Amino acid sequence: MTVHIGRTDDLATCRWLRRVVFIQEQGVSEADEVDDLDGTAIHLLAVEAGRPVGTARLMVLEDTGKIGRVCVLKDRRGLGLGAALVRAGVAEFRAMPGIARVKLGAQVVAVGFYQRLGFEAVGPVYLDAGIAHRDMVMVL
Repeated sequence: MTVHIGRTDDLATCRWLRRVVFIQEQGVSEADEVDDLDGTAIHLLAVEAGRPVGTARLMVLEDTGKIGRVCVLKDRRGLGLGAALVRAGVAEFRAMPGIARVKLGAQVVAVGFYQRLGFEAVGPVYLDAGIAHRDMVMVL
């Protein structure tokens, strides 16, 4: 099945996907998941046969692109959609003048996944929304 990944202005769908994965499935509190950054971010949406199946949020912080809120519905995991979302985010940042690196905060259980995509773990493990994370960076 073909999946289309692209920019979207459909914040409601992105928030719904994040609610299902982060709040309902992973137990992240609504206070930790919902913030005031969505309005200034670029949102990517993965759609398969007309069904939204994943999303990611991109932010620009000076010369650094930040990928966050990457999620894929449980029944569509293991098919490469998460990797495709991350690659699409990296491609967006590569196309922006002045962006020198891409960073993200990876759940520790996903560090190997991001390493396979070209990210390097930096710094110590820390808690974000009660889940162990590690910062990761890719130099462009």
